Amino acid sequence: MKKSLFIKMIILAAINLAVAINVSGQSKYQSSAFEIKLTGTSNLHDWEMKAISGTSDASFVVEKDKVISVSKLNFSLPAKNLKSGHNAMDKNTYKALKTDSNPTISFVLVSATVISSGGNNYKLNCVGKMTIAGVTNQTDLAASGIYNPANKTFTITGIKKMKMTDYNVTPPKALLGTLKTGNDISIAYNIKFSS
Repeated sequence: MKKSLFIKMIILAAINLAVAINVSGQSKYQSSAFEIKLTGTSNLHDWEMKAISGTSDASFVVEKDKVISVSKLNFSLPAKNLKSGHNAMDKNTYKALKTDSNPTISFVLVSATVISSGGNNYKLNCVGKMTIAGVTNQTDLAASGIYNPANKTFTITGIKKMKMTDYNVTPPKALLGTLKTGNDISIAYNIKFSS
């Protein structure tokens, strides 16, 4: 009798595990919309560069239409996708970013926490490795997320402030040195993920 009861308990535990896996599965997502905006200052005027193409992938655990956790969140942006609308500025920026030898700006998640802020809204606190101009630093990213259970999409937005010199980037100059960019920059991102 004891052996029969033990086997029944094992079968019941296996069924419960299978149901749990189906209810709270980890889903893989790819970016379906991607926008990065780089902004900064100079001694003459503020400036910005935009990129609307790059790649990003993520893995979210969704349970009963609620995002529970993030186990993967990476993005990769060819630096030359950043455009200001001014060729001279673009060239100076690419030179400062050393794009010939380090063509990609990337972020690879190390850890993340997801906190519900009501409804389908979330706060993500991420730690990851950011690589710019061939230099990799561990950094934090705070993002807002909106999950749409109807089409299973997850959109994250946020702004990361940093200094160019943190990545051994010398702030670019132009117009024979009369235009000097500031060291402080912001990277704003808006990425929509679809499963």
